Amino acid sequence: MEVRGPYSNIKDQVRALEELHEKLPSLDAPEPSSIKRDRPRRARQLGADQIEQLIADYQSGATVYQLGDRFSIERRTVSNILHRHGVPMRRRGLSPDQIDDAIHLYNLGWSLGRVGQHLGVAHTTVLAKLRERGIPTRDAHGRPRVEAGDLR
Repeated sequence: MEVRGPYSNIKDQVRALEELHEKLPSLDAPEPSSIKRDRPRRARQLGADQIEQLIADYQSGATVYQLGDRFSIERRTVSNILHRHGVPMRRRGLSPDQIDDAIHLYNLGWSLGRVGQHLGVAHTTVLAKLRERGIPTRDAHGRPRVEAGDLR
């Protein structure tokens, strides 16, 4: 009976270890320089004329998302600029008629994302409004969602 069995032929293992050892740096080699990391960049600063334009565009109906894209800044930065300049924020959401439309479209089989895109809001806004109205939702595969209390 062979005691070492599959471990008796170690030539391949030794060869692999020798190859790895050759790839290691020499102990005499100088230590590599530290990893070069990008410095954190400063947020893009808008000029006074750009801020005036941003405020005017917002007051004309542009969304913070659209303005963020237009000025190449985060939508949160847009909101901060508007707050800093005392611009009253529009409350985004859905009107009762839009909620009715959302329910209708969702019941036709539209996804939350598609309904949200159609109405100009996030899918989470649509989901919250459906839940407020007691509308049962589907999972990602279109099946009725099972609530935790229904798992008996």
